Amino acid sequence: MDHLEAAGHVCILKNALDFESPSEISNFIKAESLEAAMALHLYRGGRLLPGHGIPFGIIFGGTDLNEDVKQGEKNKVMGKVLEEARFAVAFTESMKETAQRQWPHAKDKIYVQSQGIATVPNTTFNWNTFLQRSEINQSADNLHVFLLICGLRQVKDPLYLVDAFSEWHQEEPSVYMVIVGPEVDPVFTREVKAKVKRTPGVRLIGEMAREDLHAVVKNCFAVVNSSVSEGMSAAILEAMDLEVPVLARNIPGNAAVVKHEVTGLLFSDPQEFVLLAKRLGGDPALEKQIVANGREYVRMYHSWQVERNTYGHLVRMLEGSSED
Repeated sequence: MDHLEAAGHVCILKNALDFESPSEISNFIKAESLEAAMALHLYRGGRLLPGHGIPFGIIFGGTDLNEDVKQGEKNKVMGKVLEEARFAVAFTESMKETAQRQWPHAKDKIYVQSQGIATVPNTTFNWNTFLQRSEINQSADNLHVFLLICGLRQVKDPLYLVDAFSEWHQEEPSVYMVIVGPEVDPVFTREVKAKVKRTPGVRLIGEMAREDLHAVVKNCFAVVNSSVSEGMSAAILEAMDLEVPVLARNIPGNAAVVKHEVTGLLFSDPQEFVLLAKRLGGDPALEKQIVANGREYVRMYHSWQVERNTYGHLVRMLEGSSED
């Protein structure tokens, strides 16, 4: 959105869940005199856009290509969306290949553009106040806070590490896990809250402003990702940019950006996570190497300026087609 507004476009950001029917979208397009649209997630956002007479593009999310694609009806809907879309953006070559295999008719309109990363930590953020709010013992010797950033929904699997982490916390009271993110799925959120409430060493914090969240990342010991499925985790890339180590579940989306023992650490189960986290805590040389490599990787492959240029070009394609 920043990129488009910088190019002089007026943007309106809407959640796909705000619309219950195609007629609501149609009314919205007319009321706002919209000339083009972009949807993030081929199924959730994309299915709303065909048939309204405005050109649109798609950005693949992750669950659309990793999960929804396995469901026949959703797969069919997504194929039809791609027929009408002017372009589709995949974060990685492997996501592009998956999409091309599923919908060969769309192969010439799929572009690869990794997420561009720019971090802006709040310089006035008070870490000690955050620890107090999280009920974390600030006086613990050698305090290590592991941060799991995700919306509370099942595909992010925020409870995957909770039991193993809590056992470790009871051995070493200076380690804590803090889960931060919005309440996306209300039913699942209740389950997460109930579990965390009765689990020593694990805390749950609601959604935070981006600048404050980046400040928390900068102060924590490591950022954790335990998702079942990912397109490309912005939280992982932002941690790398902020020179914070990353421990990520070994799934294709994470393995595309985290090279084990080079730009981060990959784990396959909760026990391996604990072993790797302990190793990281006791090996400053490994931590230093991972942090330096991660920062360099983001600078090389996740340039915010390159992303801006790409979306500028793609939106010009929409401008051109809206005049047809």
